[in-house]
Amino acid sequence: MAGQWKEVAKLRFKGDRFRDHALDLSAVTELRQFQRMVAETAKALWRAANPDRKNLPAHFEDRTRLCLRRIEDGSATAPLEVYLEKPDQSGLWEPEPTEVNEAIRLAHKVFECASEDRPLPEQLPKELVEDYVNWGRSLGDNEEIELQPSGAQRPARVNAHTRQRLTRFVERAYPSTIEVVGELFEADVRQQRSQVWLDTNTAVGLMFDAAQEDTITTALKNHRSVRIRVRGFAEVAPDGRPVRFTRVDSLELVAQRAWEFDPNAPLIEDQIAEIWKDLPQEEQDRLPQDLSDHLDHYIYGTPKE
Repeated sequence: MAGQWKEVAKLRFKGDRFRDHALDLSAVTELRQFQRMVAETAKALWRAANPDRKNLPAHFEDRTRLCLRRIEDGSATAPLEVYLEKPDQSGLWEPEPTEVNEAIRLAHKVFECASEDRPLPEQLPKELVEDYVNWGRSLGDNEEIELQPSGAQRPARVNAHTRQRLTRFVERAYPSTIEVVGELFEADVRQQRSQVWLDTNTAVGLMFDAAQEDTITTALKNHRSVRIRVRGFAEVAPDGRPVRFTRVDSLELVAQRAWEFDPNAPLIEDQIAEIWKDLPQEEQDRLPQDLSDHLDHYIYGTPKE
């Protein structure tokens, strides 16, 4: 078996313009926004669960790509699926779309909390709240979307009321011209979207054009030895953290600075002697006489040789 389709959620569009299970073409915008929202949520959840790993797993983008193959009865119901490709060679294969399932369950919980006027789930990154607010923007006053993950007992409703409640949780960013230097771990060439990581916890989103694509792919390919400098207009969070570039004026590759030998730096022996000099005599007397000969034994508990 080369692979299989897995249904992960149903989106039910309700309102007069969706009668006779007709999906108004303007609703395609909401499907695209839902795809982006789920993909970004899945990435954020994975990174939170794997803080020591910089790169997303192989085929992560494919495993979070939602597809619509039919429209069902019941107003206009869009069953969303992902295709799980089984590798040709024997190896690890996850038969369930765990990344998408976790992201959609969190989205379902977010809109449930908004409907019931409860605090949002702690797992939801603050920088994604605005994406959730923007979902359902094209809906009229008497229209809504029901989001029901596979296996869920009841749907969560997205309408003007829930979206209004979500706006209270948005941290409003302010525009500013900035320059950052960071590392590039991923890039979506088709969507012309990427992120620059300033440290292990801070990523700044950016969009690039065809003329900047070579610089982006080079920075990605050589990310261990190259950093990228980005100048442009960005949204900055209230705490001063850059969130995303809304306009990129220039991209520049910067070689990672190698460690340089400083002949004037103090010797390690001198630094140890300086520390030892400040150690009280009673603490010195407590140290084993054979400490230097059996260091591994006293630090790690290995047998003495």
